[in-house]
Amino acid sequence: MEKNKQLTASKETEIRFSEVDSMGIVWHGAYSLYFEDAREEFGRKYGIGYLDIFGNGFYAPLVDLRFSYKKPLVYGRRARTNIIYKPTEAAKIVFEYEIYDADDNSLIATGSSVQVFLDKDYRLVWGNPPFYEEWKKKWGV
Repeated sequence: MEKNKQLTASKETEIRFSEVDSMGIVWHGAYSLYFEDAREEFGRKYGIGYLDIFGNGFYAPLVDLRFSYKKPLVYGRRARTNIIYKPTEAAKIVFEYEIYDADDNSLIATGSSVQVFLDKDYRLVWGNPPFYEEWKKKWGV
């Protein structure tokens, strides 16, 4: 694998009625679900999903989640969430996100998330777990 290769994934979602407010605009809380869907897609694509992490004896809770809204997304449209892995030496998983209106490719929102590692006793892990170091080597990040 090429060193410093950018790892990305994408997930498309149809905007459901349950995700919008009385104005027909996607409720701000739904964006975290779009980010979550993208993280799950990334995990499937690269073999580092939540069950992979758990199976190696760790949890990876979110400790930081940020959004920047650019344009409303409305009912009846489709959203495409792009996720980009951001390599770091620290014992954490960092992603950046871009949400686009899949119908006209306009930028809807950007954001980021940070996950840390906890052991099965819910203690913070300060160093990268061995499975995560191996995963990083495998993908050249």
